[in-house]
Order: sequence, then C-alpha cells, then structure tokens
Amino acid sequence: MSSIKMIPFGGVRENGKNMYAVEVENQIFILDAGLKYPENELMGIDVVIPDWEYLKKRKDDIVGVFLTHGHADAIGALPYFLMDFNVPVFGSEMTIALAKLAVKNHKEVKKFNDFHVVDESTAIDFNDVTVSFFSTTHTIPETLGIVLETPEGNIVYTGDFKFDQTASAGYQTDLARLAEIGSQGVLALLSDSAGAGITGASAREKDIGEYILETFKYQKGRIIVASVASNIMRVQQIINAAVKVGRKLVLSGEDIEQIIDTAMQLGKLKLPKDLLISMEEADELEPNQVVILETGKMGEPIKSLQQIANGDNPKLRLSDSDLVFVTTTPSYAQETEVQKTKDMIYRTGAEVKFISDDLNPSGHANQNDEQLMLNFMKPKFFIPIQGEYRLLDRHAELAEEVGIPAENIFIVNKGDILTYKNGKFHVGEHIDVANTMIDGTGIGDIGNIVLRDRRVLSEDGIFVVVATIDRKNKKIVARPQITSRGFVFVKTNRQLMKQSADLVEKVVQDNLDQKEFDWGHLKQDVREKLNRFLFDQTKRHPVILPVIMEVNQHSRKKNGTQKTEENSSNQPENKKKVKRHSSHGRGRGRKHQANKNNE
Repeated sequence: MSSIKMIPFGGVRENGKNMYAVEVENQIFILDAGLKYPENELMGIDVVIPDWEYLKKRKDDIVGVFLTHGHADAIGALPYFLMDFNVPVFGSEMTIALAKLAVKNHKEVKKFNDFHVVDESTAIDFNDVTVSFFSTTHTIPETLGIVLETPEGNIVYTGDFKFDQTASAGYQTDLARLAEIGSQGVLALLSDSAGAGITGASAREKDIGEYILETFKYQKGRIIVASVASNIMRVQQIINAAVKVGRKLVLSGEDIEQIIDTAMQLGKLKLPKDLLISMEEADELEPNQVVILETGKMGEPIKSLQQIANGDNPKLRLSDSDLVFVTTTPSYAQETEVQKTKDMIYRTGAEVKFISDDLNPSGHANQNDEQLMLNFMKPKFFIPIQGEYRLLDRHAELAEEVGIPAENIFIVNKGDILTYKNGKFHVGEHIDVANTMIDGTGIGDIGNIVLRDRRVLSEDGIFVVVATIDRKNKKIVARPQITSRGFVFVKTNRQLMKQSADLVEKVVQDNLDQKEFDWGHLKQDVREKLNRFLFDQTKRHPVILPVIMEVNQHSRKKNGTQKTEENSSNQPENKKKVKRHSSHGRGRGRKHQANKNNE
C-alpha cells in the first residue's frame, strides 16, 4: 500500500493563499503557491504568503509546483517559493506566462526559467505517480484542475472552478473528462469551497457582460471601472462595452499593461488598435467619451480607489459627474475596507456602483456546482479547501447530502498532516505553519511583536522620555524632557507632562540611590510606573520609550600634564562625553553607546 500524506500550507480557514503539498512515497507535489491580501489588523503589510519552513528539510523530495490558474491566490507566492526551492513549475500557457511576469519582477529569481506548459491532454509520469489535468471554468482562461494518479486511486485538486454553460472557448469545463476521472476511482477530492455560501445561481458570464454594457450605455459622465488586473474575462467585457458605446479606454494600474500585453500575445484578449489612450489624452476629451480601468497595485483595486478618493493620485481626480463602477467581488475579510471606500468616494461627489449589489459575479462554484463536482468525482474521501471555516463546514454538509459519510470528510487546518494508512485517512501529526508577511522588501521579518507595536502606535501613540544622569555622583543632570506623538496634544496637557516628568525624575533618582545600579532595571522601572500613571490619567497605553543618557566625569593625562573635564552648565557642549541608553517601550532593552553632543 502506498504511503500518502497531504498537508495544507494555506487556503484553509482563510481567503486566498492556496498551497497544498501531497506526498506519495517520498515524492512531494506542490499544488499552487498563492498569496492573500492582508486583513485590517495587519498594519502596513503588503501581502501574506505561506510558511514553508517544514519543506526546507525536504527540498530534495519536491518534484515540482503545479499551478491551476494565473490569479494571485494561486501564483502570488511563487517568486518567494523559488527563492528557496529550485524546482520545475507546471501550468497552462496563460498561467505560465503570468507566472513568468511575477518571477521577472523579483531580482533574486528573475533568471529562473524551468517552466513547463501543460494542457488538459498532458500526462507526466513521476515514478508511481502520473500527473494529469482537466479544464475548468473560471474568470481567467486555461484554468486547470490537477489529478495525481496513484496506485491507491486518484487524488483530485479542483482549483478555482464553476459551471457555466455559456462560457466561451478557453473558459469551458470539459465535462466528459470529469466523468472519466470519476470512473477511474477518486481516492480523495480537494475541492474549492469559496462559493459554498451562494445558495442561488451564479450569474453567467454572458449576463455579466450585458450588465456592464447596460451600465456604460446610461452613464453620461466619465466611468472609472475597478477590476482585478488578472481577471481576463472581466477585462474583455469592459473592453467590449467601451467599444460598443464609443468610449476610449485608459489603463491605470501597475500590472495591467503587462497582463494585457501578455494576454494579447497569447490570443486570449482582443483589443482594437485605436481604443487605448493616455490619461493626458483623456483630459482633452468629453467625460462621456472616456472609461478608465483602474486595477491598482498587484491587481487589487480597492486600496487604489481609496487613494483616488483621498486625492493622492496626481493623475486622477474624481468629480460630481463620475461613476465609480466596481466589477470585482471583494472578500468578506475586506468588507470594512469596502464600506470605507464607498463612503470616501461619495464624499467626492462621485457615484458608486458595485456589480455585486445586483448580480453574483463570483468565479467560484455555488452550492449546486459543488454538489455536481462531487457527483462527477464520487470521491471516497473529501477535503473541502479554499475558504473560511464556515464555508468549509457548509461544503462538508453539501458532501453529506450527496452520500459521502461524515467520517470520510476532513475539515483541516494549516499544518495538519492527513495520512493514508490501512485504507483510511486520518489527521495525525501537526506541523507549525504560520503566516509569512511581506512588507516592502522584507520577507518574514515582521512578526506578532512588531504588529502589536504598530497597532498600539496607531491606537495610543508613543511617549518618549529623555533623561541625563551622572551615575558616579548619583544625580540627575537635566530634568527629564518628554515628547509625545499620537498620544495627547502636549500644549493642552502641560500638567500631565509636568506630572510625568516629576514621576520619571523620582523613579530615576530612586534607582541612582540604590547600592546596586542596573540599566535594565532602571528602564523597566520607568516604563512600568509611567505606564500605570498614564493609564490612570488617560485610560490609554502608549508605547513608552525611555532614553537615558549618562554624563561621565574622569581624568586623563595629555602631554605629560593632567587635565580634568568638569561637567557643568558652563562647560562647552562638545566637551561632554555621553553614553546613550535606549530601549523600545515594550521590548527587550538594548544598550547603545555614542560620543556626541548632549541633546
């Protein structure tokens, strides 16, 4: 009997960040390598990717990365993965083209070129495992599901999918192939749960295209359309509508031009030659002649719309006659941001319209679609993936309704190891799988402590205390100086500042008077007593940063004569030798030493 293990590194109990490892007889197959956009509490974080520390010990066992489609939730983490693992990457022509774009933008791996194009007729042998593929319908062309044919039966990963009988060529599901896979015997099915909460029918892409066209027809002013850059189907519908109503199109976003060029080169997107114009050219036209396609950074338009509404985009200002038309479906985790964005746009005088208010434009399977996939596959074991827990749980209920026993359904967490033994899967071992956060060029250097401090700084601000002491003579040289940012307005809280300085002065002097003086104890004592005092007075907990400087008096010989440096108020500043001791308000203290002017 073959040894089989499955480990989710992301994509379960969360939105996005899909990545699953399937191990068959010491061969590890990586299914997707995606990212997710940060939720509200991840302050300053650009994106979040899976933590694959466990795989670094097994890098020689990884046979490749197999991609289902070209959206960020499937390929966004690939450049970072390839920094640690030099393994081949497999995907459809469109998916590989977008993966190459993602990799090219990272200098550490931009020379990587071990890409392999596959399609629904491809089968690749890896010893006892054959990897094959099947076409599915999603909002990007050439989306594939993945089949691992093992001696124990097929392991099927659907990727993102839905069923749409009106889908055009390149987006169609191969129903005959699904039936064939199911007839071969499916040991385990890992299926998309993102739409498990959709009870009604999802809108057909044909209907979505008509809805976009109708919106364009009856808008008299300028139209700013927000869409995900890699949603090729939606981009094509926007282009088609602009052509039919005689409007010119402006592309606004960091990735959109590259993605459109790539899709056009592969024949996946049709764009008339004279349709595109620059923002400067658009300013010369009447508002009813212009459509602006806004896709934002990394293809995510919501934050970009906020910048436009705030006036932070120098090229684009909203006016009373504008319509902001959002054709993407934001995740539930972004609901607060979406409502905030709506309010910000309305404040500019522009009108806002979300396609999701009237249609369900999701690219994911609804409940009927999910049960249809289950009936095609007839799996012995079922693992719902790609969604928050409530969606995984609902998908599990749908599976029970079509006859899959509850004991054969597993709602797993990140790091759970699902092991096949004696004809059964069971969750046994567990590995620690955290989130790896990307902030600027930093990869994984932001942890919970930094995020906590960012949150505290954003909520209660910072309180900096600077004191100068003469440790030898056990006295305070200069009265503590206090600076506050984001905590209270200093000018209207002078009494609080004075009381705080008095408290710090007393605490510092008490520590100087002790027989055994300790820098760490002094700073911790300042933090604790000041934190208690400030909370009593304001009910706030700012980050407290004590900066303690030491003035040293000592004798030295110069040219055979002895010279004494006196530290007094009449002494020139540059004669003083200062040690500066500082520590972060809530972290472990660090000692810094510098010879500099006393500040």
